[in-house]
Amino acid sequence: MSSKEIPVLKAQNLGIQFGGLKAVTDFNMEIGQSELVGLIGPNGAGKTTVFNMLTGVYQPTEGSYYLNGVKMNGKKTHQVVEAGIARTFQNIRLFKKMTVIENVKTAMNMHMHYSLASAIFRSAKYWKEEAEIEEKALKLLDVVHLKDKAYVVAENLPYGQQRRLEIARALATGMKLLLLDEPAAGMNPSETAELLEIINVIRDQFKISVLLIEHDMSLVMKICERIQVIDYGVTIAKGTPEEIANNQRVIEAYLGKDEEEEAAVC
Repeated sequence: MSSKEIPVLKAQNLGIQFGGLKAVTDFNMEIGQSELVGLIGPNGAGKTTVFNMLTGVYQPTEGSYYLNGVKMNGKKTHQVVEAGIARTFQNIRLFKKMTVIENVKTAMNMHMHYSLASAIFRSAKYWKEEAEIEEKALKLLDVVHLKDKAYVVAENLPYGQQRRLEIARALATGMKLLLLDEPAAGMNPSETAELLEIINVIRDQFKISVLLIEHDMSLVMKICERIQVIDYGVTIAKGTPEEIANNQRVIEAYLGKDEEEEAAVC
């Protein structure tokens, strides 16, 4: 990112305290246009708390953050979405009884311009706009390889496809920054490979920035341009995937834990 460019996301000394517990402290991050950045760390490190602050679920108790130079502190969740930040969740949150395309169209409500009267009386303006929204939704579903499932009820999709539907619904908001919270969780290797391809296409085609939380380190190392590591709510490292993979503090705090746990079991 050029020093003259305004970052899509800028977090300065961001933190939050619950009672006497500091969940995240002095969190700083910048993400440029179309950049894909990973946020990793052990379970309970504060990664999802960071996402909750960036999306208005929690209000930071210290610091500030900006989207394209506009301060976001104090905004409610729907205002954050309208400004251009969208997210997916660790636990899938779809409208399970609605069809795939209806799930995507619900995220486009803020872009609809017809009046209540037009909707009630099914005016020409209503049908025209509905047709346009349907077409846009189908294009987004095509991006995540779900166009052929458009009229299937969401709860009938396999797990991996439900994950991809969540991404399509986030895209439908027209965001500038996409926050992906463990999108590969529960996926098999072929589903993960397909997800990797989709994320790359999304970044390149829509020119959006992506912040990714993920425990699948092979995915993180393949897809992220930069990685930031937090532990106990504090950033312990920043760098390229290669730098992070060779950072001794990161290995001790996170990357080496699986091997240590396996050795203990043996």
